[in-house]
Parts: sequence; C-alpha cells; structure tokens
Amino acid sequence: MINISFLRSFRIEGFAIFDFATAFLGMLILSPLLRWLFRKIGLEIPIRSWFFFTLPIGILTHILIGRKTPMTVDFLDPSGHYVVKVIILGLFILGLTGIKRIKKQQEK
Repeated sequence: MINISFLRSFRIEGFAIFDFATAFLGMLILSPLLRWLFRKIGLEIPIRSWFFFTLPIGILTHILIGRKTPMTVDFLDPSGHYVVKVIILGLFILGLTGIKRIKKQQEK
C-alpha cells in the first residue's frame, strides 16, 4: 500500500513533487469559487492568475500558521536561495498582470 511518505519521497531540488501537485490541484478546484467571490467585490481575476498565485499564497499561508516547510524557510532566508525568491516574486507579478477592475454598469 502506498502511503504519503512514499509519495513525498520523490523530490526536485529538495521539494516534494507531490506537494506541488496537490497545491496546483487544490487551486484548480478552488479557482472558480475564488473567481466568483472576487467578482462580487469588483475584481476580475482569471484562473490563469490563480495558478500563478498558488506558490506565493502557499508560502504566505505557511508563514501565517507558523509551519516551516523547505520552501518557506528558503524564501525567508536572508542570506541565500535567491532563485526561489525570484521565482516566487515572479509568479506573484505574473498573477497580478491579469487582474482587472470591474466597472459597475449604471442603470438607465
């Protein structure tokens, strides 16, 4: 029987592939709901942007709950891991490029 430890044993540069897959799968499931919620407050955020926001949101969430994951530790390390920092900030900027404000239509 396959357990979670086995699934998390496959890694790229110390990061578990399973964690990335579940994060992006979770965003695939949640993005239509998130898109609908943000439309209610006047922002149009395409699903593509939600995928770009997946890793930055994950890091922010782990920081807020106090969970130290390898990527969170690398991102917060002031003396190195610049590739991780550039990738996360780049994904955040790419996510911002698709956001538009929805103008409310005036009634005639």
